[in-house]
Amino acid sequence: MPKLILVTGGTGNLGSRVVRRLGERDVRVRVLSRRPHPAGEGVEYVAGDLAEGTGLDEAVAGADVIVHCASAPRGDAEAAQHLVRAALAMETKPHLVYISVVGVDGVGFGYFRSKLAAERIVVNSGLPWSVLRATQFYDYILNGTRSMTRLPVVPVPKDFRCQAIDVEEVADRLVEVALGPPSGRVPDLGGPEVSTWADMVRDYLRLTHRRRLVLAIPMPGTRAIRDGGLLVAGQPTGNGGAAGRLTWTGFLARRFGNG
Repeated sequence: MPKLILVTGGTGNLGSRVVRRLGERDVRVRVLSRRPHPAGEGVEYVAGDLAEGTGLDEAVAGADVIVHCASAPRGDAEAAQHLVRAALAMETKPHLVYISVVGVDGVGFGYFRSKLAAERIVVNSGLPWSVLRATQFYDYILNGTRSMTRLPVVPVPKDFRCQAIDVEEVADRLVEVALGPPSGRVPDLGGPEVSTWADMVRDYLRLTHRRRLVLAIPMPGTRAIRDGGLLVAGQPTGNGGAAGRLTWTGFLARRFGNG
């Protein structure tokens, strides 16, 4: 019988892409969702809530692999703990795959601390595990940039260095990890180029033919980011690293029909 792979956050930005790709493989796919969904082609949906710890026994039952894509501004550690507890109760322990963020152990923002706490729960769970850290997704940067550029002056943190990546490439890599053996911490994944937030906003304005003043201002609390904390190359882990192929300008050209 084909493997059963449970995807948490399977209706989200990354998770939906992981589900679609797994649906093209010789596996069975189950999605944990807070709201009931009709079964899709080759996909089973189970209602449950990671934050509350409800519905998880049914969700993990019989799963060979769990791909944990669900995330929230708060509560990631508690959600991971609930998921691990349910998985440990199974007779056959599933391979737990977690998507984390490059820089979680060096950048002090609250969301990063929450992701690091969840990552440590996975690592220390006693389950066979794999963790992939990826950089920020182009989609999120685009959404933020669209909001910021509604004003004539666009303030951005100065020297805010990043190595953003296309979510499609993260989904590809995450599926590879899920279909492989438990591998511990796999090489970090980032985009093909290093840029700054200000330059990415300027690229967006140029490709959308808009004029705004981009004002890069010093921002307290970003020292680690200015020093490369969000870059794959800036991580002192020694675990190598991998780069995607699609650039930010290439992503924008596709999105806005210029390429």
